[in-house]
Amino acid sequence: MPGAEYILPFLVTVLILSVTPGPGMLYIAAQTVGRGRKAGWFSALGTHLASYVHITATAFGLSFLLQAVPVAYLALKVAGALYLFWLGFKFLMLEEAPAQAQAPGSSPSHRTALKESFLVEVTNPKSAVFFIAFLPQFTDPGSAAPFWLQIVMLGVIANLIFSLAEVGCVFFADQVATLFRKSRAAGRWMRKAAGSVLIALGVNLLVSER
Repeated sequence: MPGAEYILPFLVTVLILSVTPGPGMLYIAAQTVGRGRKAGWFSALGTHLASYVHITATAFGLSFLLQAVPVAYLALKVAGALYLFWLGFKFLMLEEAPAQAQAPGSSPSHRTALKESFLVEVTNPKSAVFFIAFLPQFTDPGSAAPFWLQIVMLGVIANLIFSLAEVGCVFFADQVATLFRKSRAAGRWMRKAAGSVLIALGVNLLVSER
């Protein structure tokens, strides 16, 4: 494990980043507004699980391919953007909220939110590059733990903190959405807004630089 001189700055930086609104929080908020609180939780869980893919890839050098091979980065970025476009248009085309159409106790929308958020995060090259750039800065060359193990440990800690912030985002988005859910017109507006946010995130991913 890295020493305290590495861990303390790491924790402070992660805490600051976790409460800074970004595309991940907007995505989870959009899922919460469009599908409900449980779908928001499952979206946060999907993002959390997918982040371990990036952490593992960083630990063992696989993610460096995205930096070394521009075509691979571009291909993954386009795939991620197209997937966000598709999710956004799905929300725009909904006539009724999924929760209204399901029988009590059923949870297909929750499982769908989990799968969708997992794929969105896995196909986001910016997340992969973030872990590549961020985690190695806090590894300790003098530690008895090997580099890959330090990356995994730091990644797990960061991912847990980020996910706690995302859960808080779900609660906040759900509280705001609850004010409008009793109105069919307002519910339709919220789904359109959620879809528009997802499409905007796709555009941002597509046109942004590394």
